[in-house]
Amino acid sequence: MFIAFLVTVFLSIASVLIHYEALLRIASLMNRISIRPRGRILVAVIGVLVAHVAEVWLFVGGYYFLTWLGNCGKLVGNFSGDLLDYSYYSFSTYTSLGFGDITPEGPMRFLTGMEALTGLVLIAWTASFMFLEMQRFWKKRDMR
Repeated sequence: MFIAFLVTVFLSIASVLIHYEALLRIASLMNRISIRPRGRILVAVIGVLVAHVAEVWLFVGGYYFLTWLGNCGKLVGNFSGDLLDYSYYSFSTYTSLGFGDITPEGPMRFLTGMEALTGLVLIAWTASFMFLEMQRFWKKRDMR
């Protein structure tokens, strides 16, 4: 259980740091590039999507590692153990969809819950960031 806890804490902190750095660099890039406001917003959207995908893949690695250890739980249900199943599970957990066709057992449940909470917070952070950037760069007169 302690290893699952440590992995969970590490992955959650790493995800927040990745997101922070991504938003910081995206904001800096948007200030420097000289393209239309619509293009700036498009660059920001692509940037945050890349950040979210990187964060999900961190958790994929965590699930794979905990499964590999053997005593930290497992994923059961419609799960064959290939990388696509791990990524599907992580994406549905991160976005808080949680379809239920794959479920965690054992200490891995803690990682699942924390990934859902982390994803919720980071998606909300992205929404706030995009709202502020759109207010700043996407004025009605600049919509050309």
